[in-house]
Amino acid sequence: MSKIFESINDPKVVQYLMNGKVGIIPTDTLYGVVCRASDPNSCEKLYKLKSRDKKPGTIIASSIDQLISLGLKARYLKVVEHFWPGPVSVEIPNSIVQLTQGTGKAAFRVINDQYISILLSNTGPLLTSSANIPGEPPANNLKEAMDYFGDKVDFYVDGGDLSYREPSTVVRIVDDVVEVIRQGAVKIDESGRIIE
Repeated sequence: MSKIFESINDPKVVQYLMNGKVGIIPTDTLYGVVCRASDPNSCEKLYKLKSRDKKPGTIIASSIDQLISLGLKARYLKVVEHFWPGPVSVEIPNSIVQLTQGTGKAAFRVINDQYISILLSNTGPLLTSSANIPGEPPANNLKEAMDYFGDKVDFYVDGGDLSYREPSTVVRIVDDVVEVIRQGAVKIDESGRIIE
């Protein structure tokens, strides 16, 4: 039976993640299925749970330094650091096998949420994927997440209703040009500038 936590900063949430568990938490945008990005076995469990073949998730971190420690090249991060912290996920080439699903790339985001930052400072970066099943909308609350996943995840963190939030904006950098893949919580124009 899945454990339910009332707070993202319950020490047991850190313990579960450090022990290779997969859970659902409120992120800085929507509810996400999460595991430690540095744990290949947990990443494999998450991808199987989400039926994500050749479709990498998003890695969230509390800082650029965490992403460099994970293995990202600083030169890629220099081009996109002006988007962070905030709800902009940037597709970046990398060779971290458990994250890329064989595509050679994954999306990364430095979050702007003090509570999740505390969690990330204890766990390191987390691999995330929206809390839904293929073809269905993302869960907006704990009940919807539990309806989708039941006891298939190890734990849940109740973050209340998140229906007022938007997903992250997703961009990729091609030849130093920002290409918007999905407009979301932050609007970005063709030149790569954030629209106020």
